[in-house]
Amino acid sequence: MAVRRKIFISGFRRLSVIKSHKFMFYAMRSWFLERIELLNRWLRQQFPATPFSLAPASADASFRRYFRVSLPESTCIVMDAPPQHEDCRPFIHVAGLLRGAGVNAPEVLAQNLEQGFLLLGDLGSQTYLDALDETSADGLYRDAIDALLKFQLASRSEELPPYDEALLLREMRLFPEWYANKHLQSVFSSEQAAQLEETFALLNRNILAQGQVFVHRDYHARNLMVAEHNPGVLDFQDAVYGAVSYDLVSLFKDAYIGWEEERILDWTIRYWEKARKAGLPVPADFATFYRDFEWMGAQRHIKVLGIFARLYHRDGKDGYLKDMPLVLDNLRKVCQRYSELHPLYRLLDVLENRQAAVGYTF
Repeated sequence: MAVRRKIFISGFRRLSVIKSHKFMFYAMRSWFLERIELLNRWLRQQFPATPFSLAPASADASFRRYFRVSLPESTCIVMDAPPQHEDCRPFIHVAGLLRGAGVNAPEVLAQNLEQGFLLLGDLGSQTYLDALDETSADGLYRDAIDALLKFQLASRSEELPPYDEALLLREMRLFPEWYANKHLQSVFSSEQAAQLEETFALLNRNILAQGQVFVHRDYHARNLMVAEHNPGVLDFQDAVYGAVSYDLVSLFKDAYIGWEEERILDWTIRYWEKARKAGLPVPADFATFYRDFEWMGAQRHIKVLGIFARLYHRDGKDGYLKDMPLVLDNLRKVCQRYSELHPLYRLLDVLENRQAAVGYTF
């Protein structure tokens, strides 16, 4: 009888989970259809006498979705950003900053902030990630460097939120919460947790001491478009005012495409030379700048591992799992290279059940 009862309870729980998933599916489907109807109604107001068709253009890690609007002689993009989850105003503001700096960001053609819709210029459908290879990389990255310099040279301290200590720390704490605890099912000892916090504080001191400029915050191959004026720049609504090396890390230590360190070093030198000549706040010594670049990279890699784990475990988005090994490899290389980051290197060994290298023990 006890066995039958356990089987019944187990089966009931599974049935409850299935019913819950079905309910969520139908609720999301109903919500999606309502949003599409609202969107079509708004677009008919924008193009009252012009036929158009709507097709998915892309989605991102947030609630925002993008659709391509095809008109008889042109196309444009419409952003669907549900106002209960997303705020379109930062996107509009940063788009203006980018375009004012001479960067190829989409023009905001029409807006409905109450419903969460923006009509945007179309920068095409080919991302840098699609186009990058051994032959094209130098030219595409040269254009990306030049666009980044334009944006940074337009910097004004009060224009964007500060990339301050609290935000940097909040980002890094996603790593123990979501990557270590949730994804790897690993609980840190009090000593390990304290050591991790010390590493976070060390990174923050370096990052906050760097020159401060406009920071796109996701300046990588998925958000750069191959366009008539390279690159077309997207997904900039989270821009802040922060460390000068941050966007360069996003670009060259991308979570979605890896390069040999010799090429990264060469591209970083090219940026640094242009930045110095333009008067941007980079160190006079390249070795110091490259150290700053790598330490900024450590912060970003730590954050990204936490974000990717959260996207999977909380949001059910498993597409980012395949990108975790590259991010982890980048983090391990940086931590191995600098003695100050060896405690984090040892902690990564523990998390991955690796045999620590000689001389690295807790």
